[in-house]
Amino acid sequence: MTVLTGERLTNVGIDAVALKPSEVDVERARDLDVQTVTIDYEGHEHVPAPAVFERLAEHADVRATVPVRADGFDPLGDESVRADIPEVVGEVLVAGHPAYLERAERKRAIAPRLGAAVADSEAPWVGTEGIERTALAAGGTQYELLSRSTVRDVRALREVGFDGEIAVYAPTVLTDDEDVVLDAVGEYTARRGPVRAALPEDCPRDSDIEGDARETLLEACCDYALVGVNDSVSHQVDLLQEAGVDHIVAYPARGLDALGV
Repeated sequence: MTVLTGERLTNVGIDAVALKPSEVDVERARDLDVQTVTIDYEGHEHVPAPAVFERLAEHADVRATVPVRADGFDPLGDESVRADIPEVVGEVLVAGHPAYLERAERKRAIAPRLGAAVADSEAPWVGTEGIERTALAAGGTQYELLSRSTVRDVRALREVGFDGEIAVYAPTVLTDDEDVVLDAVGEYTARRGPVRAALPEDCPRDSDIEGDARETLLEACCDYALVGVNDSVSHQVDLLQEAGVDHIVAYPARGLDALGV
């Protein structure tokens, strides 16, 4: 079996990676041949130091996720952490995952903060998860999660005249081993609304799943993640690009070691 490596990501059209600093040393991204590296937000304790951002920016376009409701990133309040991110680093403006926000932060209005952050950011990417209309109104590159409707949704945007850039975030598992796929992205996929509704409540969400539920979850993993080797991944990427996606951002769900880095 031939597996894609980090050095060959761009050969199948993947031009960016998204890294979680709690999982990997983000500076290892310097060994990937991608144009863009985005650093996810997982809480203040995991925000890389300014010097780390600067070193990464010597090798790629770097973007830091900015949860506009969180203390330290709030453009209408405390934005001390945001202010420390080097100017050479771009931004991915998001509402912020509730798991990483305090109760008071989760209650803050998103729209005015997103608008203020966009006005103060140069060429931002704007995360659309849960705030699609607000993100579209705010402008910037629309940053979407891969789903079973992404190709249809992007094509519809292009057909009505949307000419802004679109980036798609996709958990990526470069293997055709079904058990590996389920262990890597089964739980993530099972949290998506349509998949959650289709699965029995008490079934496993990993390689222990069996029967019809296993087939349902495996099929869904291919809808919500880039899964497979060479030709299959290339085909998924081609469909997205043909629909009008400008940037495909791979989150290496098995870590950088699985990419050969």
